[in-house]
Order: sequence, then structure tokens, then C-alpha cells
Amino acid sequence: MNQPYKVFARTYRPQKFADLIGQKYLVDTLQNAIKTDQVAHAFLLTGIRGVGKTTTARIIAMALNCLGEDGQQKNSQLEPCLKCANCQGVLNDNHPDILEIDAASKTGVDDMREIITNANYTPSLARYKIYIIDEVHMLSNSAFNALLKTLEEPPEHVKFIFATTEIRKIPLTILSRCQRFDLRRVTNEDLVGHLKHICENEDIKYADDALQTIANLAGGSVRDSLSILDQMRLVTKNNLTAEEIRTALGFSGIAASLELYKKLLAGEIKEVLNILHEIYSAGSEVKNILNDLLEITYLASKAIILGDAFKEIKLSSKIEEEIKILAGQISISVTNTIWQMLLKAASEVNHSPNQIQALEMILIRIAHLAPQADLAKTITQLDSATLKKKAS
Repeated sequence: MNQPYKVFARTYRPQKFADLIGQKYLVDTLQNAIKTDQVAHAFLLTGIRGVGKTTTARIIAMALNCLGEDGQQKNSQLEPCLKCANCQGVLNDNHPDILEIDAASKTGVDDMREIITNANYTPSLARYKIYIIDEVHMLSNSAFNALLKTLEEPPEHVKFIFATTEIRKIPLTILSRCQRFDLRRVTNEDLVGHLKHICENEDIKYADDALQTIANLAGGSVRDSLSILDQMRLVTKNNLTAEEIRTALGFSGIAASLELYKKLLAGEIKEVLNILHEIYSAGSEVKNILNDLLEITYLASKAIILGDAFKEIKLSSKIEEEIKILAGQISISVTNTIWQMLLKAASEVNHSPNQIQALEMILIRIAHLAPQADLAKTITQLDSATLKKKAS
């Protein structure tokens, strides 16, 4: 009988500390705590979605309760064995002493009182009774207050692990009672390496720039990168290319947007509209076109400031060279002006009943003004020189 299909985000979910990507500081600290038997009673894991907060919480729960492959180990393990009854219970989501709670659905004080009451009972199978509370920022103020005393003086057999994407919404009284770990965005380099490993395991053909594109779109989230890979292998029939990925997801690609940007700076309004409609007709969303133009403005500004030292790892060498050439033709005042206009455009587009028309009008405005920016500066300098000459 065939196994039911599991998405990549579940199939390749880390099960050991060694499997976690880009979180060396967190792993080293937790393993040192286990080695020296100085494990905190409450942890707070924070970071963007899909970076591994709940996964880390589950690995901590397994490591603290692991019995070893022989089932005889009396102390917590630096890495869960994944074979013993306690590890298997966590992996199968049915361990009676490891409880995962979604704070989005259990937000009230009564829910917390129930947890606090149950925490007083010793674990039935494990060393520690562990409460993993996901999206903990969703708890009500009264629920947080109910937790305070237990968090300050918990029973020796209880550990709390909180996970949140909104650290600013956690009361300071809770923060001060937890050991906090900020999970970092995973670098593009680490994401691409992880995606290559999966592609090789799954017999997926890929171009390097295709994996780089997925990493860029994921924005540091491992889960997002795996979700995109899972979808794109079906779209491309297991043969990933950057062009197909960006087309399928409604992104034009920076090369097309760069051509549009050059026409904007030259004030060639007719060409601007032609290229815009080519990009839009190919399936790009208006907000993604705007984001590409903002990114080019940022990159051009950076290249103006850094000069020959400009380097951007996520760009191909060809695009990087084009950005440098572009930066040599304009001033920082021009990029600053365009940046402000594009940011304002994002708000206008969101409130417009017809987004593509709104974007057209904004680009016409920029194309009309951009070529005049340096001219206006020159006129100001000439006027100033004239006034000085008259004064003398």
C-alpha cells in the first residue's frame, strides 16, 4: 500500500538539533544547558513564520525526555534518539506528557487555569511534563496573569516552551520569567543548500538560479521555501527554472523590471507603458512590479555609495554589472526621490479600484520628473553662481 503524500515542509521537518538550519547559537546554548544540567524552566522562542520555533520546541521536549535507544538512559540527551517510547510519542503527536496548545484557540483564563492545575500532577511516562504554547501572544491579559505565579515557581517536573511571531505583544512580566531565543532568518546560502539536498533526494532537476529565486521569495523562512519548492516541482514537472517559477508566482523577474526602470529614468513614457503591460500580461501582480522597482532603487542607491565595492550575493553577475552601470548614470538625490514616489505609490495602488491604471499614472509621473531631477539641480547651481557674480 502506498504511503499517503506528505508535503515537503512535513517530510523534511527537523527532528534533531543537528537538522536545524541557521540556528547555531540556539543549538549550542541548549545543548550546553542539557550537558551541564542547567535547563531553564521556561523558554520563549521568537522569530518570523516558518523559521523553526515549534519544531525547536518539539526537539527540546524529546531531548529532555529521551531514554536512549536502549530505553535505559536516566538523564536528558544532547540529541533525541528518535527510537525510544518518549521520542516516538512526540513524533506521533500522542505523548500524554508533552502537550501542544494553540493559544489562538485557547486564549482565556479558564484554559490557563486548567493547564496550571494539571501541571501539579507528576508526568505519567516522561521525566518532564512539557507545555508547548504556540502563538502565545494571542493569550488574553487575564490568561497571562494566571500564568505568572506558576512561571515564577513551577513544579520541578514542568517545563514551559512558548513560541511567538509577535514578541512585542508579550507582557514584560512574562518575558522576565523566560529564557528567550530569537531564531534568525535563514540566509539564502543556507536555504539554497537545503533545497539542493531535497532536490537531489527527490530527483528534481534544477538550475542554480531557480533555487536562488525560491530562496529570495521565501524571505528567510524555511517552511516558505519548502512550500514554494513543493508547488513549483509540479508546475515545472520536476525541472525547475527561475523564469517559470517567477511567471507561475506572478513575479516578472528583476531583469524585466530593470529594463522598465531604465526607460523611467530616460523619461521614455511610451516605452515605460509598453514594457509595463508586457510584464503585467505575463502574469505579474501589480504589487510585485512595485516591489521590484523599489528593490532596484535600493540596489542602485547602494551601488552609488559603495562604487566598485558593491556586491549583492542574490544577483547574477550580469544584473549586478547592469546595476553598477545604472548607478554611474544617476545621483543619490534621484534615487531618493524615486524611492519616496514608489512608497507613496504602494499606498495609492492599495486604495485604487483599478491597480494597473493607478500604477500607470504613477509611472507616468515618475518618468516625467526623473530626467529633470539632475537638470533642476544644475539650474539651482547656475542661479547660485549668477547671484554670487552679481554680488561681487
